[in-house]
Amino acid sequence: MSENIQPASEENKIVENLEKEKPSENFSEVKVEPAVPNLEQNRFECRSCGYIYDPSEGNKKLNIPKNTPFSELDGNTFACPVCRAGKNFYKDIGPKSKPSGFEENLVYGFGFNSLPPGQKNILIFGGLAFAAAMFLSLYSLH
Repeated sequence: MSENIQPASEENKIVENLEKEKPSENFSEVKVEPAVPNLEQNRFECRSCGYIYDPSEGNKKLNIPKNTPFSELDGNTFACPVCRAGKNFYKDIGPKSKPSGFEENLVYGFGFNSLPPGQKNILIFGGLAFAAAMFLSLYSLH
């Protein structure tokens, strides 16, 4: 093979045009703002009995309307509907769609760590049901 291979004239023009164009400096102007979590939609769990207050559901028993943040509940009158514990017995457990596990472990694995628990359950049990169906379909080969 020849060592003196020259590109066609059209390819030369394309290469020259690409060399003349400087990468735009607009990329440095784009500011990426960190995602601000919506703390009003965080769920809170009673440490005494495990009851979970979800702002998107409210509480009919205590006449709390839907989409009422936990911070707007009166600390003097609010009590757990199950065990009657006060508002100070609740801890923030984050939003419903929050990925399960530790934040620092979300980057490991095949990407399943960043999924919410409900989607993980669908993948796990759906995969088991699919595998069982495949094994049962082997009987049809006989």
